[in-house]
Amino acid sequence: MAKGTLQINLLGTSFSIQADEDSLYLEKLLAHYKETVDGLMQSTDLKEPLKIAILAGIMITDELAKERRNVPNTDTLMVNAELSEAEKIVLQLTKKIDQVL
Repeated sequence: MAKGTLQINLLGTSFSIQADEDSLYLEKLLAHYKETVDGLMQSTDLKEPLKIAILAGIMITDELAKERRNVPNTDTLMVNAELSEAEKIVLQLTKKIDQVL
């Protein structure tokens, strides 16, 4: 995979990174992070860059956790499918028992 580069100028710090991701993708990530940082700076009295950076990271981690909670994992889907199959079997057995009685 081609390496993407990203120039970061944020919170009084400037540096470049290189990652195994497309540069456009990296730009989108940075734009989202900058939006979070800007929102924090406007809605709080925080002035220290380190505190702002940490809080922005926590906020984005919270977003990720909420998204993950909303997406059912394959284990949950398998359990639900197995329960549905078990329910069908129970209904069939109940019908047979009712017919015999």
